Amino acid sequence: MSVLKRLSQTRLYQGWMAIAGRFGGIQTVVLLAFFYFFLMGPISAFSRLSGADYLDKRQLDRGRTAWRDAESSPPDLERAKLQT
Repeated sequence: MSVLKRLSQTRLYQGWMAIAGRFGGIQTVVLLAFFYFFLMGPISAFSRLSGADYLDKRQLDRGRTAWRDAESSPPDLERAKLQT
């Protein structure tokens, strides 16, 4: 155990971890940008070209609310007992 502890305190180890931390930060940005542009970009372009309306915004008039009432039965004691 003491060998690992001494190794973690050496300048070589600390330098290596500093370089690896910077490389990891750059790698994260590159991967996120890649997935955003090459995954989300084509999906959003296809959705826009196909006219998909995932939020059903076309059905709304100006000034009308988008609130929808939930479909549920009235609360009773038996349903309350089923909750954990």
